Amino acid sequence: MYYQTKLPNKVKLITVPLKGVKTITILVMVGTGSKYENRNNNGVSHFLEHMFFKGTQKRPDTMAISGELDSMGAEFNAFTDKECTGYWVKVDSAKKEEAVEIVSDMLMNSKFSQEEIDREKGVIIEEKNMYKNNPMMKIDDVFEECLYGDTPAGWNIVGTGKNIRNFKRKDFLNYFNSQYGAENTVICFCGNISPQESEKIAKKYFKDFQKAKPKNKEKVVEDQKKPNIKLDYKDVDQINLSLGVRAYPIDHPDEKVVKMISTILGGSMSSRLFIQLRERNGLAYYVRNSSVFYTDSGYLTTEAGVPKNKLDQSIKIILEEYQKIRDEEVGEEELQRNKDLIKGRTMIQLESSDRVATWYARQGIFRKDLSDWKEFIKSINKITVNDIKRVSEDIFINKGLNLALIGPHKKNEEFKGKLKLL
Repeated sequence: MYYQTKLPNKVKLITVPLKGVKTITILVMVGTGSKYENRNNNGVSHFLEHMFFKGTQKRPDTMAISGELDSMGAEFNAFTDKECTGYWVKVDSAKKEEAVEIVSDMLMNSKFSQEEIDREKGVIIEEKNMYKNNPMMKIDDVFEECLYGDTPAGWNIVGTGKNIRNFKRKDFLNYFNSQYGAENTVICFCGNISPQESEKIAKKYFKDFQKAKPKNKEKVVEDQKKPNIKLDYKDVDQINLSLGVRAYPIDHPDEKVVKMISTILGGSMSSRLFIQLRERNGLAYYVRNSSVFYTDSGYLTTEAGVPKNKLDQSIKIILEEYQKIRDEEVGEEELQRNKDLIKGRTMIQLESSDRVATWYARQGIFRKDLSDWKEFIKSINKITVNDIKRVSEDIFINKGLNLALIGPHKKNEEFKGKLKLL
């Protein structure tokens, strides 16, 4: 059961009571992220997320905030995505009101002191370096740059080094006042709490959340005419690759079908690409498939780390599996096995209040209507063999292919003839 209402200032409140748990997750999600930036402030969404932990009028520094949360035994963190930013605390339900007060204080009364900003620049530069030096993490960014090019959708969430070093207090205030508003904010309380208590606490601490009218983001234009290739040079023995296709945005009628196709291809240790790349040919340790959905675009991709002398073979195997799922019907037994896989993993995820909170908060930000896990599973059960083939025929096309590589390659030309579905 979930309960949805709006506070008087239009903040959306979602309450998900869970029986038999002694904790609560408090998640505040705002519908803004790096896609809402421009060249001059790219990285400000992520940097601002850090700054909410750096002190308020009541709690003057990081130690005051984190120390108080730690003294409750709380887990807490935040994240920035391309279209949303979230702040969460998971705590003993006896401490829920105190935790909500701290989160509201951070989001409504942060000082954004220039001294803390200057200090945090070094932290974020090192975070950027961490991603840069970890190809398994960085390949996602390279692939999205391959897809979306020099647009906000293709830019790195952490931002450019130049921007990070140049940010001033006014940059954060301008972005905060523009993009953090009651009407694009969702609060989700999940765990040991009643709807009545939830609404009472939310009204008490978020009634004065500002009523900004956020600026919209630059719309993604998908007009790909031929395969795209993006190379990120790094002198390594293992090449990290991401080979995928454009798909559909959130709430598209075939969104769940794309998720199913991705699961069949590379969503488990018994999936087609895991078996072919790792078990049959010994080409990779990690193999994974992802289906990603934004408000105005989406994609499916396969990622793997492969030997540099076996790159061509790896690309060939991935393309063959794309062709196979496009041209041959998936068997009913295989389809049912993957339905059961998705359903089982969904149940595992929903045993944790923080995962449940994320489930509903993301829907509150991105979807027209909320749905619970029963409705989700019902939609998965409805997927047919014909659906898989129909959607595969639509997305696995030559002009929609995109290849991103991190490795010792500098010339796109050597891959152009290899990106082809028969």
